[in-house]
Amino acid sequence: MLETTLNVHIPNDLLTLGLSQEEIQRRISEWLVFSLFSEGKISSGKAGKLLGLSRLEFIELLKTRGIAFVNYNEEELKAEIESVRKIKPKAKK
Repeated sequence: MLETTLNVHIPNDLLTLGLSQEEIQRRISEWLVFSLFSEGKISSGKAGKLLGLSRLEFIELLKTRGIAFVNYNEEELKAEIESVRKIKPKAKK
């Protein structure tokens, strides 16, 4: 994946929490992806890809961070309903 380097200014006090530069980078990337996902600008599948995760791994990450993950766009909702229809047992008459 191509990357761009940006300068990010953070308070020095955050550095006293013992976070490595890699951890800070990871958290900033996560926060940006969470924000875009919450605003409906990207799907859960796209969000996962941006973080190097599958869609399900991204949903699990949202869950661990306490962020709502039921935020389907129309296409995702249709796909989810179709998936449920395929696994739902037929009612007996």
